[in-house]
Amino acid sequence: MTQRTQPRERENRLLDDALAALTRTTGLHAAIVTYEPKRATGARPDATIQIEANGKRFRFIAEIKAVDRAVALAAAKHQLEPYGNRGLLVAPYLTAELANHCRTKLDLHFVDTAGNAYLRAPGLYVFVRGERPPRLPAMGIGTRGAGTATALRVVFALLCKPGLLNAPYREIVRTAGVALGTVGWVFLDLQGRGYITGGLRKRNRRLLEAARLLDEWVTNFPTKLRPKLNPRRFQAPDPDWWRQARLEPGARWGGEVAATRLTDHLKPATCTIYLDPDNAREALHALVKQHHLRADPQGNVEILDAFWTFQPEGPQPELVPPLLVYADLMATLDPRNLEVAKLIRGEYIDRALHRA
Repeated sequence: MTQRTQPRERENRLLDDALAALTRTTGLHAAIVTYEPKRATGARPDATIQIEANGKRFRFIAEIKAVDRAVALAAAKHQLEPYGNRGLLVAPYLTAELANHCRTKLDLHFVDTAGNAYLRAPGLYVFVRGERPPRLPAMGIGTRGAGTATALRVVFALLCKPGLLNAPYREIVRTAGVALGTVGWVFLDLQGRGYITGGLRKRNRRLLEAARLLDEWVTNFPTKLRPKLNPRRFQAPDPDWWRQARLEPGARWGGEVAATRLTDHLKPATCTIYLDPDNAREALHALVKQHHLRADPQGNVEILDAFWTFQPEGPQPELVPPLLVYADLMATLDPRNLEVAKLIRGEYIDRALHRA
């Protein structure tokens, strides 16, 4: 049995359950055409499905994802965009609120195992929400797995520096800033869920499903790790203060300012800065004094502690790693930020993971 077999079987069962639920709530006949169809782009979505309605047949390209918040829906929308209006999210369960978000904010087709659905095509319109969730085994992350705040630090380091996958544990510990015991648990979790292969021994590990792992990390970051980064808010009297600002050593731009400098496609409304915890007090004092920042819980400047110890690669060392810029933008759910996030992912993140 391969490393991917058990997760694949769980996903296939979930797809079967979702299509059966769609038939139950709508009367439409739905069937799986093929699993993991190979696309001309090289992508392998989870399945192609066919739905029969009003004497017509409609085909959708399906991706199976466990989602429980709007930021995960935004990530799913990005993943399905190459398939145009044929992309379909298959999820364990979407609340009525998330179902509404799919229809009104994202125009994201979905079906879930409760029978909720949103499907739209010429000659087809389905919108079901509010069906109660079924009892299903969780697809999510174990309590000691990659969903804990500490483990998210490890996964972040692995995604930013894939070469760490086969590094000694102590090097991973130094890079991610975690305790030694954490690394083993993260590798066990990732291996069990089909994200790495090669066992726990170094030199023979290989990262699988990198894009899925990235989406999972981006989904969990706003709720599991970001709140633990000592967030502070300030108001800057000059909204363009960041243009001339010179950050202290150990301070780096994230969020909208970093996105602007990477793409030149955004006018920042909020400035995000990550500070090295070892000299955060001095760097923050210098920022407040130089730019006349005042504490304000609704302010346009957010300060957080950095949670990695490696030097980000790239031509702009004053910026946080592109993966974190992407996650910051996705967490805002602001449509203008989501568009720029897509550019950053394509230019700086997906290419790097593909090379790895």
